Amino acid sequence: MTDLRLVGVAWSLDHLRWVPTDELTDVVEHDGLCMWAFTGEPPWADEELTDQELAERQCSGCPVRDECLELELRTAGAETVGVWGALPEDERREVHRHWLQRGERAERGPRS
Repeated sequence: MTDLRLVGVAWSLDHLRWVPTDELTDVVEHDGLCMWAFTGEPPWADEELTDQELAERQCSGCPVRDECLELELRTAGAETVGVWGALPEDERREVHRHWLQRGERAERGPRS
């Protein structure tokens, strides 16, 4: 069964389709909350969290979640690992299938 919420996530990335990958990388590295907010262990490091809970906590309040997700879908494709764009791996893999159907992008990575 198709999760329509994840289809909507794929559609919501359309506004980034023509942004070059190097610009997305710069934005995520500069403005991504996870790139600068956690200089050491995050406060929840000792807790056992599901992938979804980790994604929600790590990305809460991040201003570049869409850019982060678009970048990961382009560069890692279905081989995505970790937390990117506030989604756990299994949901990103599902989004990736729908993202591919959304049309051309400025560039697609080697695994897209």
